[in-house]
This record gives sequence, structure tokens and C-alpha cells, in this order.
Amino acid sequence: MTRPYAPGYRIPTDLLLKAYASGVFPMAESASDPEVFWVRPETRGIIPLDGFHTPKSLKKTIRKHPFDIRFDFDFEATIDGCAEKREERRSTWINAPIREAYVQLHRIGHCHSVEAWREERLVGGLYGVSLGRVFFGESMFARETDASKTCLYYLVERLKARGFALLDTQFTTEHLKRFGAVDVPRSKYEKMLVDALKGEAVFYP
Repeated sequence: MTRPYAPGYRIPTDLLLKAYASGVFPMAESASDPEVFWVRPETRGIIPLDGFHTPKSLKKTIRKHPFDIRFDFDFEATIDGCAEKREERRSTWINAPIREAYVQLHRIGHCHSVEAWREERLVGGLYGVSLGRVFFGESMFARETDASKTCLYYLVERLKARGFALLDTQFTTEHLKRFGAVDVPRSKYEKMLVDALKGEAVFYP
């Protein structure tokens, strides 16, 4: 984890895309910190697309179709949902420069959201960066049970259908491990990244 670049108020989109292409991503200490730091982990979290695991409880939820799943319908509301404080997380790494940068990436077609809606309310979602045949998952949130998990399920389905090769989760957590997330060494990940950046997969529409 290093701080080679701390612009304070703006992250150029070309720099951001180059960073992702080299295995680096930005974070902030907190929402109120105007600076960012760049992260290149020793081990990287990924979910192998052919090894995604859907827990039984989630399968039951999906069969009931409780949510209207939408793609890129309200990206800004989704990133705001990911940034909001919750009881289990009093702070967030999504500060103003990061929000601005990813909104701009969305506008030029390199950042996308998967959203769960119920009765025209956004109740969960996730967003991430799309580059080549890689989807870099950034953050997710849920205001209702299974909302973000359902979004993850539909994300994987779309990535497989659209020819993506790599789903990057940055880190693994016990939560993500339930879906098949694994850690890979940096050297192995960067080889996978180079290969998956060859060609182009279209996330949306």
C-alpha cells in the first residue's frame, strides 16, 4: 500500500484506467479525507467465473424474483448507496475525488452498476470498472436482505454471457468466500490481468 499520488481533489480518468491496467487501484482513508492512496496488494481477491458458488438461501431468493434487477439505471445513486454509513461500517473509503472519478468513468463507458429495485426504490447494488475482459468490483450495499447478493449473482451471469474472463474483487472477505472468492499471489494475478485485458467485452447495453 503506497501513496505515490495524492491529487487531493481530482483523479484523471486516463490515469485511473492505466492504474487498473497495471493492477493498481485507489482508496481513501475516509470520506472526509480529500486525498487518495494507490493500492497494489501482495495477494489479490478474485471470483473465478466458472467457480462462482450460489448459496442455497440465495437460490431460494432468486427463484422468488423479489427485485427488479437493472444495469446502469442510476449509477450515481448506486455509488452513493455504497458510500453511505451503516451500523457495521461507520466510515467509507469513497471520498469526493473517488466518487467524481468513477462517475466520469461511467459516463465514458468504463464503470457500471448492477442495481436491485423494489417498488421503484433502490434497495441494493454494486458497481465496478470494466476494462478489456476484466470487471473490477469496487463496492456493494444492501438496504434489504439479499439485495446485494442478488446483484452479485446477476453480475456474474452477465460477465459470463458477455465474454468476460476475470472478476477482480481486490480483497477477499469471509462474505465473498461464500461465493467462491479466492486469493491469488500478485505475480499470478498480474499474468491473469494481462491475458484478460486482451480483447474487449461489452458490459452494457
